Amino acid sequence: MKKVMINAYQVGLLYKHGTYQHMLKEGAYWQWPSQRIEVYDLTAPFTPACELNILLKDEALTESLHVIEVKDHELVLQYENGFLKQVLTAGRYAYWKGIVAYGFVRLDLGKIEIMENLDRTTLLHKLVSPYVRTYTIESYEKALLFVDGKYVQTLESGVYYWWKNGIAIHVGKVDTRQLQLEINGQEILTRDKAALRINAWAQYRIENIEKALLQNKDHERQLYVAFQLALREYVGGLSFDELVEKKETALPYVKEKVQQTAETLGIQVSGFGIRDIVLPGEVKDIMNQVLVAEKKAQANIILRREETASTRNLLNTAKLMEDNPMLFKLKEMEYVEKIAEKVSSISVNGNGVLIDQLRQIFATSK
Repeated sequence: MKKVMINAYQVGLLYKHGTYQHMLKEGAYWQWPSQRIEVYDLTAPFTPACELNILLKDEALTESLHVIEVKDHELVLQYENGFLKQVLTAGRYAYWKGIVAYGFVRLDLGKIEIMENLDRTTLLHKLVSPYVRTYTIESYEKALLFVDGKYVQTLESGVYYWWKNGIAIHVGKVDTRQLQLEINGQEILTRDKAALRINAWAQYRIENIEKALLQNKDHERQLYVAFQLALREYVGGLSFDELVEKKETALPYVKEKVQQTAETLGIQVSGFGIRDIVLPGEVKDIMNQVLVAEKKAQANIILRREETASTRNLLNTAKLMEDNPMLFKLKEMEYVEKIAEKVSSISVNGNGVLIDQLRQIFATSK
């Protein structure tokens, strides 16, 4: 026989010959050889030494316990004194009443919607987040929600939370901003059989996400093919010279051709243009020769025009000097001045007649 002490924060369960008898509260007890007293801490979860159903036949013990049963499709959030401590999965759990203030929130994982009133902090808690699916739709995006392969709803921008379970979820997103499509390296024959490589671009915006994702497969690829065919039709109807001159007119023609197809794809076309027209090597050489010849002809015209203007100016000057001897004298002095600027010194040898002649040149008569 031995003495067993049960403190204020403890409880004891008495067994006799291995059979549960009753619960022992605070106090001192003598334990006989045929008896066994299990002492439990009231601040810790209750883990029984035998089947819990047997113990729960004792009404006093049942009143002292929180017994939580969690089904396969459920979770239970276990709080201690207001703080989340554990997520309980399928099973049965027991906690002592009294000292620790326990709280329990039952969650149904049998559906994807989170119907329980849980804030974002709880959903993102490290204990809860493994059971939550999170999807973010940016402000420039729209999305379609598919559950088990079936379309359910259209999602606007925001953050969405669903339970992680056996239900398959797929979120199809599209960018609703203006997008650009590059249509490069198109080998096309013009009406006069000139083989060209054309690089073009197109701008578009997805207006109807249901049409783009639900009613069409690879909507971007279909839009590319529509632009490609319209561009080929436009270029094939023009000669090479007409194409060079009318390159800018491709926008209304191609846009009109593509718009009907784009509407069935849920797309609005906003722009189109031809960026480059790449010529074959031999055609490029011919075009360069034509360009050089044109530039030479333009240069000759300009040169002749300038020569004519210069001759006309000389003729006008000669007529003025013929009618005005003083003007002729001033022009003569102008040229003598220009010659004198190039001469640093003059040595003159001769009689008085040469001196008089020089004086007549540099001095005006009074």
